[in-house]
Amino acid sequence: MWSGPRNLSTAMMYSFAQRADCAVWDEPFYAAYLEETDLDHPMREAVIAAGEPDMARVIDRCLGPVPDGHSLFYQKHMTHHLLDHWPLDWLADVTNVFLIRHPARVVASYLRKRETPVFDDLGFRQQTRLFEHVEGTGQKPVIIDCDDILADPKAALSALCDALDMPFDPAMLGWDRGPKPFDGAWAPHWYGAVHRSTGFGQPEPDLPRIDPAFAPLVERAMPTYQAIHARRLRAC
Repeated sequence: MWSGPRNLSTAMMYSFAQRADCAVWDEPFYAAYLEETDLDHPMREAVIAAGEPDMARVIDRCLGPVPDGHSLFYQKHMTHHLLDHWPLDWLADVTNVFLIRHPARVVASYLRKRETPVFDDLGFRQQTRLFEHVEGTGQKPVIIDCDDILADPKAALSALCDALDMPFDPAMLGWDRGPKPFDGAWAPHWYGAVHRSTGFGQPEPDLPRIDPAFAPLVERAMPTYQAIHARRLRAC
């Protein structure tokens, strides 16, 4: 599952973790991304210490045996964590889904957690690169939009499971409140809202107003979002 930050990605991971047949992994490349870029992110040293800083080893584990004997392996990936010069050939050996969200909602949510983001922090450019690569392998990537999930979680998740040729499990619609043992080390900074939740919540209201200083981020992301949004999975 590929998304940018603040895209309902943790809630989706929690949803799939409710399946008895599914293992989950929270942002596998985060430690390697921080180690190589030297970016100053919240809890940077803790993230690197808790994760795998070797990109090649992360890829091997993504392709390796599914943990704990499960039949499904849900990997919650951030598009911007896969650096441009890292290999993409392994994507042909996994099923790729793209989780998208309107740029205004992404920017508004990101600003509540980290000040002064730049465009590459939001993952839209990298999303396009990964999407085009996956299509180039002959695989038809599945696209699902956050607004559709929140509007009708059961219908959206049922359609997603159908697209992935797996049965829908009603357990995916809810989870216990609080932190999870599979949360990444960064959870105390980023996961407050989802820790207070027991499900997907209500549909979001009208688009938020964005500080004019950050409006160019939304404008730059819109063509990418609109192009992929037009091809999104639609619940029947």
